[in-house]
Amino acid sequence: MDTTALRSAYDHLLDAAALPDLGEADDGGWNADQVLAHLLSVDAATAAVALGVVSGARPTFDNRITLDAWNLDRIIAEHAGRVDLIAHVRSQATVLCDIADQLAEAATSVLIPTLLLSNNTLVLDQPIPLAALINGLAEDHVPKHAQQLLDLRVVGLGDI
Repeated sequence: MDTTALRSAYDHLLDAAALPDLGEADDGGWNADQVLAHLLSVDAATAAVALGVVSGARPTFDNRITLDAWNLDRIIAEHAGRVDLIAHVRSQATVLCDIADQLAEAATSVLIPTLLLSNNTLVLDQPIPLAALINGLAEDHVPKHAQQLLDLRVVGLGDI
């Protein structure tokens, strides 16, 4: 697989995560730490699916645990603050991309039974190729969360 787009999406996201003055979401949504914890969970699950396919298993992808508040709090508590979360996201994104870079075409075409929710709404419940699962991170998931982080910026009087 070519992970150029995914690596670029993560670079943009990590730049956004490192911005100062990231506040709380106006709509009661996730704060920056929760977004980063969610990404760590999604990336670990995606890497596990990819490695499962390579091992000969036929794994599934279900993102509900990556949305669970208790799980996000657990992940956040395991880190020494935002800088540590950012470093872990950077490291784990590299691992995921390195795994994806080595996937053979046969592996990327394996259908993965996939369940995706967003804001308590079913987005997808059907098998998709492993390549689509990984490319979906680059094309949709990571950019949306980068924008979510940018939307958390607290605008000061000097920014007007």
